[in-house]
Amino acid sequence: MLSTATHRPPSGDGSAVDCGEGGAGVHTFQSQGGQASVRFGERGVCLVSAVPTRGFTVTTGRSGPQELTVTFSGDRHRSEITATTIPQSKATIREVSW
Repeated sequence: MLSTATHRPPSGDGSAVDCGEGGAGVHTFQSQGGQASVRFGERGVCLVSAVPTRGFTVTTGRSGPQELTVTFSGDRHRSEITATTIPQSKATIREVSW
């Protein structure tokens, strides 16, 4: 399980993402590959936790402070949960099997 102790985890480029103030709050999204909880703040989105389903691994990535992607990968399936604050706080779930 991945989790963060604060609402300001590293963004990957050495700067912190500010998602502790305002915004839509914490939301949890379920996919076939696992469950991810994110915090939508006024100026960004942060990972709270990511728990893969048995047989899946989890990775995260971001294209900036306002977008976070959690990817659960299995032998023949991938689940991608992309959370964004632009233009509004929302998440999309993409399931791909092969």
